[in-house]
Amino acid sequence: MTRRLDEFQPLEPGRVGLYTCGPTVYDFAHLGNFRAYIFEDLLRRYLEYSGFQVTQVMNITDIDDKTIRRSREEGLSLTDYTRRYEKAFYEDRDALRIKPAAFYPRATDHIPEMVELVRRLEAGGFAYRKDGSIYFSIEKFPGYGRLAGIEAGALKAGVRVDSDEYEKEDVRDFVLWKESKPGEPVYETTLGPGRPGWHLECSAMSMKYLGETFDIHTGGVDNIFPHHENEIAQSEAATGRPFARYFLHCAHLMVEGEKMAKSKGNFYTLRDLLARGHDPVAVRALLLAVHYRSPLNFTFDGLAAAGRSVERIQGFYRRLDSGPAGPGAGAAGRLEAAGKEFRAALDDDLNISAALAAVHNLVSALNPDLEAGRLSADERAAVRRGLEDFDRVLALLPGDSGPGLTEAESALVAERQAARGRRDFARADQLRDELLRLGIVIEDTPAGPRAVRRERPSGS
Repeated sequence: MTRRLDEFQPLEPGRVGLYTCGPTVYDFAHLGNFRAYIFEDLLRRYLEYSGFQVTQVMNITDIDDKTIRRSREEGLSLTDYTRRYEKAFYEDRDALRIKPAAFYPRATDHIPEMVELVRRLEAGGFAYRKDGSIYFSIEKFPGYGRLAGIEAGALKAGVRVDSDEYEKEDVRDFVLWKESKPGEPVYETTLGPGRPGWHLECSAMSMKYLGETFDIHTGGVDNIFPHHENEIAQSEAATGRPFARYFLHCAHLMVEGEKMAKSKGNFYTLRDLLARGHDPVAVRALLLAVHYRSPLNFTFDGLAAAGRSVERIQGFYRRLDSGPAGPGAGAAGRLEAAGKEFRAALDDDLNISAALAAVHNLVSALNPDLEAGRLSADERAAVRRGLEDFDRVLALLPGDSGPGLTEAESALVAERQAARGRRDFARADQLRDELLRLGIVIEDTPAGPRAVRRERPSGS
């Protein structure tokens, strides 16, 4: 809102209310969507790393122009159609190691809250009825346009727009409650029959779960106008209080210089990349590595480089468990310096590039000592703990269930470990081969078969 760096001060000491615009579940989310969700995951993880208790809310838009149109095209009920893609979103979220939000409110479950919000706006004189719909009057809200930087002269008061999404040039009164139309879901309410407009949803749900004023609102830059601008107007007009105290928006994911978007046909889903044999953790690393306010250009060369970067960190981490202990190599000082650099970088508007550089520089500095057997047992343990501490934010290290493993794959890993525990090595080898056919490699270390990763098939 201020277009400058401001020190974050939460409404309540030690607690953060974070609202993140979630998916419209009319199709699989593409990588451009996940660029925003991973930036928000970084923000949430670093706030928690810094000692805050975060309540994150991410809405599920399961009723809007697109979901209705697509469900009708497939001859499915809106619920049956949208639940399919909601489930897919959660699966992709888990594969990319995005921490689950505290609440995932669906728009269709919060119609009463939306109706109440419209009634408050009508009572305050901010809304009017026309042709069966209810609109927000932007001329009644003097602050309209300040988030998007729209001048008052651009406002077209009294000129209405009914579509959920529109361009910045269409600065018009926007619809709150849409008249019922044949073939569309209809809710019988005290407002009359109809359905909510898209912009109304987030205001009603953020108020329910975070209060009338909350700390941080995030999304992509395309959410600034009209969506977030309209949220501010309807929320503050209804309550008379500030809406969100801080807004953070991430830049677009680009493909050959153009925004990645379904409308352009130049998008990839996570499933597209997994089908090509790419590791979801490499995808996470690629989407994580560029500062959220800078555009990120997607290329397969860049994805391959991200994979090599992940393998370098993971390989170093795994080797800390192997080899003889040495006399010591002064690792404590390097680890402490890396920790300070890591925190200072992320304190500076989530400067992830500098934070990752601190981790890579630590690995580069200590790798020769590790290879030469100079690190003591205590140093190895301390470096391992240090990397695991950084990984509370980054989520790139190998985990117990491996990066992006399905429930069935994780069960095979657990079964193999149980077979080794009872010394049934024939069964363990059989399960290893089965995992290999799925593209999963298990590396057995002196600490046990803990490190699991998905190997890229050659030629992908």
